[in-house]
Amino acid sequence: MDVVIIGAGGHGKVVLDILRASGAHRPVAFLDADPALAGSTLCGLAVLGPIHHLSKLRQQSKVRGAIVAIGDNRPRRTYAQHVLDDGLELVNAIHPAASVSTSALLGRNIVIAAGAIVCAEARIGDSVILNTGCIVDHECEIEESAHICPAAALAGRVRVEAGAFVGLGARVIPCMTIGRHATIGAGAVVIRDIPAHATAVGVPAKVIKLNPALAA
Repeated sequence: MDVVIIGAGGHGKVVLDILRASGAHRPVAFLDADPALAGSTLCGLAVLGPIHHLSKLRQQSKVRGAIVAIGDNRPRRTYAQHVLDDGLELVNAIHPAASVSTSALLGRNIVIAAGAIVCAEARIGDSVILNTGCIVDHECEIEESAHICPAAALAGRVRVEAGAFVGLGARVIPCMTIGRHATIGAGAVVIRDIPAHATAVGVPAKVIKLNPALAA
C-alpha cells in the first residue's frame, strides 16, 4: 500500500527507515505543518505541506494509508483522527529487527522500532510508540498514544495509561500502573504506581510535580 508519513522531523525519519526495512508498505511522501519544509525533499521523499493535503492525495493518487510520525503524544492522537476522517487507513511501522509475540494484540498507527521486544499477551493501543530496544514484557497494557522510550523496560503486567511517557532507560517493576499523561524521567526506577498527570524521576522514582491542567 502507498502511504504518507505525517511528521518530517527526526521521528519521521525513523519511521521512514522502519517502513523501508519492513517492506510492508511503500512510503511516498511526508506531510508536515512547518511551512519552511513544504516543497523540500527529506530522505528522498517530498514534503508536500500540511495535513489538509491528505484528502487531495486520496482523490488524486494511489495513497490509501498514513502513519503519524510525531513524538509528542497529544498531537499524534489528534492527527491520527484526521487520517481516519479523511478516509485513509492508519498503518503500523514494525521493524523486522523487533520481536513481537504472536499473542500480542496491536492497534493502529503503532511504531515498533528496531530491537524492541513485545512479549506474550501484551496489548498495545492505537498510536503507541515502542522505541528502539525497549522491553514490554508479558501481559503489559500500553494504552492509546503512550510512548515507551529507547531502552526502557516494563516488567510483566505493567499498565501504561493513555498519553503517558516512559523515558529513556527507565525501569518499571511488575504490576505497576503509570497514570494518564504521566511522565517518567530518564533512568527512573518505578516501584510504586504513578498517578495521572504526574512527573516522576529518580531511583526509586518519586513524584516531583503534578500537572492537573493536562487533564483536559
